[in-house]
Amino acid sequence: MQDQSEQRIIDDPTQVSPMLRLLIALLITLLAIGLGNAVLSLSTSTAGLTQIVNSQMAQSGVSHPVTAVLLNFRGYDTLLEMVVLLLALLGVWAIGEARYQEIAPGPVLDTFARLLVPILILVAVYLLWVGAHAPGGAFQAGSILGAAGVLLLLSGWRPRYPLMALPLRMTLILGPMMFVAIAAITFIIEGQLLTFPVNQAGTLILILETAATLSIGITLAALFLGGQPQYENEKSK
Repeated sequence: MQDQSEQRIIDDPTQVSPMLRLLIALLITLLAIGLGNAVLSLSTSTAGLTQIVNSQMAQSGVSHPVTAVLLNFRGYDTLLEMVVLLLALLGVWAIGEARYQEIAPGPVLDTFARLLVPILILVAVYLLWVGAHAPGGAFQAGSILGAAGVLLLLSGWRPRYPLMALPLRMTLILGPMMFVAIAAITFIIEGQLLTFPVNQAGTLILILETAATLSIGITLAALFLGGQPQYENEKSK
């Protein structure tokens, strides 16, 4: 009975107090004003950072400037982006459990998923690997991997309990935790967070991108599921 009453409170938007609504609206308005002011204050005649980035490419560990910026020069930004994705998923999970039922896909969708999912995984691996010297990288590869997960969910596939508990959560936090671990290691070696040694920069970036790809892909697929996976029932069977 208590769970049902809590669910009704969550489902009923009228339960939110007017003061809370006003506070949320005020915060959103302030955020919009701040973002608008930041955009309007940008200079239209800036030279950009192209020359600075190009001058540091030899120390980046990769040959593509975008990957160098995202994983080396501005690694903090990428870490925070992954944390934002994880927080979004936790917000979805806080709403409640995902409501789904076992369905049998039609022959067209089933065949389409069986053919396309392996190709999407290969494309994701390619984008991950090529990101060191061409357009690609963790977010592109993670998006493709997430699309493969969405296609599996659309075709009726549901992971069972062994995949829903600890392994799922470990994969979700793998990317951010790998960033934190490497940041701690580089702080011990270099005295600064996420400052990679030149000789090991390429290897560290590949490790970071691999972990980030898995976390991003699984997070996007889990967001599509629309709630916390129902694995307790599988455990009891």
